[in-house]
Amino acid sequence: MRDNPFFNKNYGTPHNTAPFDKIRLEDYEPAMLEGIRMDDAFIQLITDNPEPPTFDNTIAVMTTDDMLERVTKVFFNLLSAETNDEMDALAQKMSPILTEHANNILFNKRYFERVKAVYEQYHQPSARPNGTLDPSRTLNPQPSTLNQPSPRPLTPEEAMLLDKAYEGFVRAGAALDEAGQSRLREINQQMTLLTLQFSQNNLKATNAYQLHLTDEADLSGLPDSARDAAALAAKEQGKEGWLFTLHAPSYGPFLTYADNRELRRQMYMAKNTLCTGTEATGNEDIVRQLVNLRLERAQLLGYKTFADYVLKERMAESADNVYRLLDQLLDAYMEPARKEVAEIEAIARKLEGADFELKPWDFSYYGHKLKMERYNIDAEMTRPYLQLSRVIEGVFGLATRLYGITFRKNPDIPVYHPDVQAYEVLDADGSFLAVLYTDFYPRKGKQSGAWMTSFKEQWIGPDIDESALGEGVPGDAAAKRQPVLIPPTDPATWKNSRPHVSLVMNFTKPTETKPALLTLGEVETFLHEFGHALHGIFANSRFATLSGTNVYWDFVELPSQLMENFAVEPDFLNTFAAHYETGEPMPADLIQRIIDSRNFNVAYACIRQVSFGLLDMAYYTLTEPFTADVQTFERQAWQRAQLFEEVPGTCMTVQFGHIMSGGYAAGYYSYKWAEVLDADAFSVFKEHGIFDRATAQRFRDCILSRGGTEHPMTLYKRFRGSEPTIDALLKRNGIK
Repeated sequence: MRDNPFFNKNYGTPHNTAPFDKIRLEDYEPAMLEGIRMDDAFIQLITDNPEPPTFDNTIAVMTTDDMLERVTKVFFNLLSAETNDEMDALAQKMSPILTEHANNILFNKRYFERVKAVYEQYHQPSARPNGTLDPSRTLNPQPSTLNQPSPRPLTPEEAMLLDKAYEGFVRAGAALDEAGQSRLREINQQMTLLTLQFSQNNLKATNAYQLHLTDEADLSGLPDSARDAAALAAKEQGKEGWLFTLHAPSYGPFLTYADNRELRRQMYMAKNTLCTGTEATGNEDIVRQLVNLRLERAQLLGYKTFADYVLKERMAESADNVYRLLDQLLDAYMEPARKEVAEIEAIARKLEGADFELKPWDFSYYGHKLKMERYNIDAEMTRPYLQLSRVIEGVFGLATRLYGITFRKNPDIPVYHPDVQAYEVLDADGSFLAVLYTDFYPRKGKQSGAWMTSFKEQWIGPDIDESALGEGVPGDAAAKRQPVLIPPTDPATWKNSRPHVSLVMNFTKPTETKPALLTLGEVETFLHEFGHALHGIFANSRFATLSGTNVYWDFVELPSQLMENFAVEPDFLNTFAAHYETGEPMPADLIQRIIDSRNFNVAYACIRQVSFGLLDMAYYTLTEPFTADVQTFERQAWQRAQLFEEVPGTCMTVQFGHIMSGGYAAGYYSYKWAEVLDADAFSVFKEHGIFDRATAQRFRDCILSRGGTEHPMTLYKRFRGSEPTIDALLKRNGIK
């Protein structure tokens, strides 16, 4: 009988990485069910403990094998990066089961009572306005009124874990009555399936559209890179001519360069009408259900709106503070944005006639012409100097220069697709820091966009001999596999279990005649996701749930957006930007034109992000069930941030995965919030030199390595010395 690889915690791979070469589709379900069983047994060991509850025996206790974490990390990461119909069907089947399991833990009364008892040993209602713990300091226990030993003081990280554990139960409904918990279970189950269906509909609708061209005249204006990619896409499907899709590397260049206005309109409409209507991939009804279920969930838990529920655990803290930021940005950027649109319309009328009416599918096209006229710069000019292999060297080299770390490719580490590469990341002293997977190219089973994720979190704890753990197969798992509680031991004997991080992107693919050549925008995307990866790579927390990117959503984008700043720094570009054929460095005048054009349409881009934030907040500050027409509601929600008249039939909401199926519901403002932070933080690098090791080390020590172990403002002020202001962003953008 074949062994299920998930049933052996010791995979026998380098750094115990996931054995992708051994995993089959049929392995996931039994491994998930076994992981659920072991989770239940682990919780029972905690609740059956006859000793009074303490932080160490209830909150900080570890298990020898978190099998469910291991298998679900692999499954759901691949569901985004390398899925198929069978995996989609399995996700539909298992997601409700996993949701029910999570509910069972959070609604376990005996478990909650133990957590609550520990919380009350330390809880000081005056510590913070909302009565929760202040995790920025060492937490001392409440005076004991019983003849019991006083519990030990907690470190800031332990205090944060306790706070999150207790609040996690309460916010999940542990304090509700039986009827409330029953309804919450139903809501959670429905939301799990609906968010999954929303994402699957979006991917299927995106994949379903193709613009197949056979007349070369229709390619007028398109650069060779776009033509070559389209020819390759057609060839891969056994078709003649050129094939354009709605995936970013195809869609973006087409809207920017194609001279044929009608084809640009077709592409724009195809993209912006995805998942509308009542067809099989329509998402309008799903949107209504998701918004209402989130509202009902929040109100069931005692909050007026879903935004109130979400923002209680964000730096912003309240909807008023979010709107204050969005309003500040509108006041500062709206007039400059209108001026930018007017300038693009002026050049369009200069070229096409005085009665020409600029439409959304024209903006990138004529914007490119204005940029060329003003700066003589476009994405295709930089592309020959940005060969992916050299960009990788440049980005990795930047990390080496800042932090002293190095990257070593290891072909012995299994990967889930031939496009994927695996690296060992080594610290300045040569010690092992992390495994990094890179996955750069689009394919049919991969979601669009770019993201960082992890297959294993970092943690520090007792050194368990993994080779001695019980091994089994589904048939005898129950007999051989039982969790063992590992109470905290002498910290001197603990090991630092390092993370396995993954970068997933959708860059322009190599063609038959050219290597993968990136735009500067794609380099910025690389740097962005690499910033997230550094957050994971440098993680140095005791608890996995506070490690790396496990921070407040409006703080998580700081490391990523800070890295984007390097993209237009000449001293960085000069380390790797060279012509892919001649090896000649990127010309100095081209770099200068990049710098000069950096703020081209920056106000338009800001207002676009603000409009998304307004749309998000409009849905999640509702106090009554949402019954309106989705397209009508959308038009009204972001009307004050619109620079074009709405095109009938288009709709962003139904494909807006960030706020509907992702983690940014009532949180899309986070991008602009973090942009304020990153501009303020990068000003420190600029002040001391962009490669200054001391500044980088302080950023690593104060931000990157600390994860969510303390309140983000505490961490930021420790790095910066003060709270951030919007001034650095306005200065960087040339607004002030």
